[in-house]
Amino acid sequence: MPEMRRVLTQDGAGRFAVIEEPVPDIQPGTVLVEVKSALISPGTELGGTPAKRANPDPEGKPRPFGYGNAGVVLEVGDGVEGIKPGDRLACMGGGYAQHASQAVVPINLTCPMPDGQSFDAASFAHLAATALWAVRRTQIEFGQNVAVFGLGIVGQIAAQLARLSGAHAMAVDRLPMRVDLAAKCGADLAVNAAEQDVVEAAKDFSRGHGMDAAIIAFGGDATDLIPQIASMLKTAPDGHQYGCITVVGGASFSSRWPTPLGNVDIRASSRPGPGYHDEAWEHGQHYPPVFVQWTTNRNIEECLRAEAEGRLDVEPLITHHFPLDDGPAACDLLVDHPEQAVAVILNP
Repeated sequence: MPEMRRVLTQDGAGRFAVIEEPVPDIQPGTVLVEVKSALISPGTELGGTPAKRANPDPEGKPRPFGYGNAGVVLEVGDGVEGIKPGDRLACMGGGYAQHASQAVVPINLTCPMPDGQSFDAASFAHLAATALWAVRRTQIEFGQNVAVFGLGIVGQIAAQLARLSGAHAMAVDRLPMRVDLAAKCGADLAVNAAEQDVVEAAKDFSRGHGMDAAIIAFGGDATDLIPQIASMLKTAPDGHQYGCITVVGGASFSSRWPTPLGNVDIRASSRPGPGYHDEAWEHGQHYPPVFVQWTTNRNIEECLRAEAEGRLDVEPLITHHFPLDDGPAACDLLVDHPEQAVAVILNP
């Protein structure tokens, strides 16, 4: 088994580098994976980079990062059942499924890949499950009108999953390439907020019924957007808005409560589902399925299945491939030119 690995890092000044370090020790309830594809998350992983570059921390040493990859099992730890060397796995988890040549990942943060599925597609597991959990948190029903704001990876997948749930999906962003991608991936309406009146577009899109829900899938200040979304939602004769706003991106906002928002539900959607960050669960313990049906692992499984069956299409979202050794250039592209890239895959 390999003793050293290559891994992508970022330091306190926002600089990226690939370093060599020992392969993490395999522990009970974990698997050692040779990584074939790793997906960079532009928001969670790189969103703080501009601030680091503006206010560098000289004490911030290079730190490995990444939380979504896919590869082939090299070795399994004690207590692991049903997985063997040579199996193809999708892997997720901060501190585990890093942008590296090898990774050690807890068993419940992995999922066997369907036959014929590409490693590139499987590396979306973490972000796809995050989008799926946001759709579940929104409690989307057949025939509803749903708007997704922010068309990075999570927003793009959330728009597709909303349609798979039977909703009519309106996808919104200010970057033309992302709007075009949403249209290509099947959004019922893709709106460029820099060029169109989103409120009027929503009114026409919902055929006068009003929007039922919105998902905010971007980071940054959403203070101006919240009342705009509220005005798109269903309105009762007394003037109060009804509907749901789910925040899955790292957005922040300030609002006076409750009158300006009528009777709008605002929900947080954190992580890809129950179990993530429960160390005992991650390493092999289970929640009773009758009480906790949609765990992180089950959400991953359903996303992989939807991809394999052609119902969820992530391949068009891949705008660039880089070898792992060129990981710094890949990250610089995402930080400096978000208008040019969406999903960037590293192939060790």
